[in-house]
Amino acid sequence: MVSEVKVLVVIPARGGSKSIPKKNIRHFAGWPLIAWSIAAAKESKLASRIIVSTDDHEIASVARQFGAETPFLRPKKFAQDTIPDLPVFVHALKWLDKHEGCKPDVIVQLRPTSPIRPRGLVDKAIKILLAYPEADSVRGVVPAGQDPHKMWKILDEKSSMKNLLEVDGVSEPYNMQRQKLPPVYWQTGHIDAIRPETIIKGSMSGEKIYPLIIDPLYTVDIDTELDWSIAEWSVGNLKLSIIRP
Repeated sequence: MVSEVKVLVVIPARGGSKSIPKKNIRHFAGWPLIAWSIAAAKESKLASRIIVSTDDHEIASVARQFGAETPFLRPKKFAQDTIPDLPVFVHALKWLDKHEGCKPDVIVQLRPTSPIRPRGLVDKAIKILLAYPEADSVRGVVPAGQDPHKMWKILDEKSSMKNLLEVDGVSEPYNMQRQKLPPVYWQTGHIDAIRPETIIKGSMSGEKIYPLIIDPLYTVDIDTELDWSIAEWSVGNLKLSIIRP
């Protein structure tokens, strides 16, 4: 049954990166950054098709070299630095439906800025989504590095602080040992598996989001030069089983 499901992997990669110019095609640990996400998609046994949504001809060319399709160039209005994911994916789905009659059952998002992925990640996300018919999406998460039960809201410096989160039955969670507090997780950019109807209805996740828990050693979100350096160091020095181009 799983093999009959049409799974579309979409890798969003706009060309106008400001923090790191030409980030998506800059070489990361020996390969263009976008090639790492394409490799993760190609490793999947369940993915039917891999496309890159970009507004940039050079990114499109590199993406094709590494095995992805670029059936369209994303309109500039969907490639600004303030544009969220949703209109980008709505555009991709509507374009593919209109021009090719392509109607996938599952959409997988792989962000190029999280290139360090464990093996089998894409298929794990797909299988979780298919195992729970009520699920709108599956999202990659890692155990949070900082505990929000020990975080505070400050109105101003002349007022007392308010704790960010409450815990049922615990009057002062901020004074508790972390081990006695509920575990919390932080969403990463590694992967999202989403039902297309969820996107068309106006959400990149829906309300019923199932977790795919990832080892925090793989956590990376490249936005700055420092992020880039740390991530490259991790690839070269940590003994991680990762998907490489």
